[in-house]
Amino acid sequence: MPHPVLSTGATVRLAGDGASVTEPSYFGRYDNLAFERDDEGVLVLRFHTDGGPVVFTGRTHEDFPAALEEISLDRDNKALVITGTGDAFMDRIDGPSLGEIFKPVEWEKIRAEGTKVLQRLVDLPMPVVGVANGPALVHSEYLLLADIHIASERARYADEPHPAFGITGGDGVQVVWEEVAGTARAKWLLWTGESIDARTALQWGVVSEVVAHDRAVARGVEIARGLAAKPALYRALQKQTLGVGLRRRIVQDVPFGMALEGLTAADLAYQQKP
Repeated sequence: MPHPVLSTGATVRLAGDGASVTEPSYFGRYDNLAFERDDEGVLVLRFHTDGGPVVFTGRTHEDFPAALEEISLDRDNKALVITGTGDAFMDRIDGPSLGEIFKPVEWEKIRAEGTKVLQRLVDLPMPVVGVANGPALVHSEYLLLADIHIASERARYADEPHPAFGITGGDGVQVVWEEVAGTARAKWLLWTGESIDARTALQWGVVSEVVAHDRAVARGVEIARGLAAKPALYRALQKQTLGVGLRRRIVQDVPFGMALEGLTAADLAYQQKP
């Protein structure tokens, strides 16, 4: 049966004990983001397109930072799990949907959204568990910014779009991979467009655990429940404590990197002129 709709735009569901629980209106606001929260305050955010693996679009790029802001302001969220749908975290992107990114005014919108999403991920006042439920070939940095990162044995990591498009990878993927995996490994990955498997990612220190494919999301939720049970102030301040270095790099380097990325997008459009 459909959930009854409240005047606030929220819905009501039944908790495990049969009591009614109000769900926030943002749960149904975003086309490519599905939400589910359990009675222990663990929010699962799942990227999807029509209920299947997500195709990353301009709308996804716009919606994700807005959703993170709403998540951060919802005090009922004690821990967050970020994952994908089906057998892929994120492995497809609809480039044209991003708009005319070779135009400065259009690129500035993308640049602002790209900077906000990374800052908001590290600024969330709650622990985040990233679960690579399959290939993470687009925006793998979202997973690497998690406090704990679980990978399915079928996961793969790469930066496919930037080398394929001929556009500089300056949207934060360069900062996060360098911070997590080291400079030499980040350069190899981002220059070549090659991918690494889950076991290699574990060896590189990119992921915390590699688990059986059908257990990956459940393991992420299990860890998140343990973190959600910790005191509220501890959760918020531990998040700040452990995120200081990454946040500093993001604030300092991502706007510059995205400016260079915009230049290569403009040059690509110029080169393609008849």
